[in-house]
Amino acid sequence: MKHSLPFFIIFICISTATAQKKYPREIIDTHFHAMSFNSFGFPPPANEITGRNPKSTSDSQVLQIMLRQLKDNNIVLAITSGTLQRVKDYKNADPQRIYNAILIGLSNPLPDTSRFIQLIKDGTIRVFGELLIQYEGKTLADSSMEPYLAICERLDIPVAIHASLGPPGITNVFPKFRTSLGNPQLFEDVLVKHPKLKIQLMHMGYPYLEETKAILQNYKQVYVDIAVVDWVDPVNEFYNYLKALIDAGFENRIMYGSDQGVWEDAIPLSIKNVEKAPFLSEREKEDIFYNNAVRFFGLEKVLPKHN
Repeated sequence: MKHSLPFFIIFICISTATAQKKYPREIIDTHFHAMSFNSFGFPPPANEITGRNPKSTSDSQVLQIMLRQLKDNNIVLAITSGTLQRVKDYKNADPQRIYNAILIGLSNPLPDTSRFIQLIKDGTIRVFGELLIQYEGKTLADSSMEPYLAICERLDIPVAIHASLGPPGITNVFPKFRTSLGNPQLFEDVLVKHPKLKIQLMHMGYPYLEETKAILQNYKQVYVDIAVVDWVDPVNEFYNYLKALIDAGFENRIMYGSDQGVWEDAIPLSIKNVEKAPFLSEREKEDIFYNNAVRFFGLEKVLPKHN
């Protein structure tokens, strides 16, 4: 009997801590892809961090496995880009969790402007991007983008632009790709011309840290996501870059993203790296994982705000 009281106290303490803990926290993935099983070749390469090969050998399998990853990691909403048909497949399979976007670039061309407007009005496109135009040697400042940006500003559609690096050897496949085109200051004139246009700067503008900070400082309509850098780059490199943005005062403009395509282990790995960041407060984690995305995408009527 002399041990019963301490054990009871310990049990109560553990139970109380468990009840107060929010994990698994609700997460919004602002950079998710609806891919085919062979989008990266077949067989697709292994996850370069874990060495694990994707299990999918069909489109239906990759869809099922990726949606399971969202559910298992408590991702309540995923901003999902891909071809119109592939995003539709994902949306039909999980309509409450998938938020429609469109991937542009590579083999996915721009629709004409009249169709683009119709796709927005019928809800097929809620986010314009991921825009992979850097692979085509372009930035947002390219004249071909101007009509679409004007439409997005008028209809309050966020624009998500790839502005970062590419995989090693990318110019062997896409000869117009240049790392220099990832510099977000190259499209500063767009931000001046379209002051109400919401821009999602993907991959944190990595590795253009000082330029990204300058853009964030002057243009409040720009947010960043942390996708890919949060699991592919060395953890200390990710932490140093993220901490620099936090220290500069941009904790309310940083959003979680996975850039998940076909690798089953990318989402849990990226979430773990954010959760274990020693410099992030609980509040900052909640903002990165959820609150900042609610604000940027205007999701207040769809999802509750987290305190």
